[in-house]
Amino acid sequence: MGESTQTMQKGLVRGIRRWDVVAVAINAVIGGGIFGLPSKVYALIGPYSLVAFAACALVVALIVLCFAEVGSRFSETGGPYLYAREAFGSVVGFEVGWLVWLMRLTAFAANCNLLIDYLGYFHPGIGAGWPRAVVIIAVVVALTTVNVVGVRNAAFFSDIFSVGKLIPLVLFIGAGLFFLDPGNFSAPAQPAISSFSQSVLLLVYAFTGFEMAMIPAGETRDPQRNLPFAILLSLVVVAVVYILIQLVCVGTFPGLAASQRPLADASERFLGVIGASVVTAGVAVSIIGNLIVVILSAARLPFAMAGARELPKVFAATHARFHTPHVAIIATAALMLALTLSGKFIYALTVSVIARLLAYSVTCAALIVLRRRDEREMRFKAQFKAPAGVAVSIAALSLSAWLLAHSSGREARDAALTALAGLLIYGLYKLVGRKSDVEKVIQSTRT
Repeated sequence: MGESTQTMQKGLVRGIRRWDVVAVAINAVIGGGIFGLPSKVYALIGPYSLVAFAACALVVALIVLCFAEVGSRFSETGGPYLYAREAFGSVVGFEVGWLVWLMRLTAFAANCNLLIDYLGYFHPGIGAGWPRAVVIIAVVVALTTVNVVGVRNAAFFSDIFSVGKLIPLVLFIGAGLFFLDPGNFSAPAQPAISSFSQSVLLLVYAFTGFEMAMIPAGETRDPQRNLPFAILLSLVVVAVVYILIQLVCVGTFPGLAASQRPLADASERFLGVIGASVVTAGVAVSIIGNLIVVILSAARLPFAMAGARELPKVFAATHARFHTPHVAIIATAALMLALTLSGKFIYALTVSVIARLLAYSVTCAALIVLRRRDEREMRFKAQFKAPAGVAVSIAALSLSAWLLAHSSGREARDAALTALAGLLIYGLYKLVGRKSDVEKVIQSTRT
């Protein structure tokens, strides 16, 4: 592929197998969003929230098809950062890498705090003060250690938690379908287009995260074939589970709009306290599985960017024994810990979705660019071709633009400021790098 991508491969081992990737993708998507958004979307558009779930699944399916084709052209670490860099150059690539990395940091902090909230269901005392800090530190240290001591360990735990999170969700759905009240699905009028669009925009948060499975491609066996398979299969699983979860929430829980823990509250109505405890435990398992994958994927971004000489070289280091990017893992986890411990941590959900859609749009556009490049040099030959790929890319870009148009001016401003910060970091590091190169040349001429 080139010098930079070859550098990214150095020191890594391909320990993530096909079904590991499927588990990583499922863990990446089913994190914390689905455990809070059913009530928020229902509050906006009522029973039509079921249609919003289906519409969001369609939008994300188009994006996933683009990722499947573009990802099948690469076998190196980086995911959307690498795709953007190869298709549009280092500036766009760094910006996408920055946005995706920042999304993962904030998502980890949000979901780790959500984990503490759900654990508080069993022991309210751990939700504040030093017990909260101790639990958070223990969780972050444990998950960081799992990731440092080998990618196979991270993949193994991801497999376990992927199965563990689906069991209580299947219980919730299977039992809840017998208690549906048809009257809960009646709506007085169709919602406004703006409310419906805002609902779909919010749901993007719950349906996305699949790109995390693409990022550690340099540690995945036969990534050009296994990654498309994994993200497409995971989308089918997630879409079915999500729609059924919303169906049960709407059909069994009239007070859904005001609920802070919709799955726990709904399950308590038809499964009782014991059932609610099982579902709540399932939520905790789901979040832990998600946190493992977030560290796994997020740390590979500074590793890949350092391999391309866009961040300090130290982040490209790999452990001599464990063959993992240990410096990037520890640095990323330290920032995650700081954000999680901060009681003042606030992150606008919609701003995160805007950043995701912008980063995803670049990969959708890269499909068209790389297809044209195929015709000239065959350097990026795809192992998977999306049906009507160019049309799918254009449709994904159009729908993403439609959703972005329904964000507020303040949210767009905050997302733009986040993107600008990335450009400033890129420019400053390049400037420092040029000065260092000049100094080395001067020093060599003097000697």
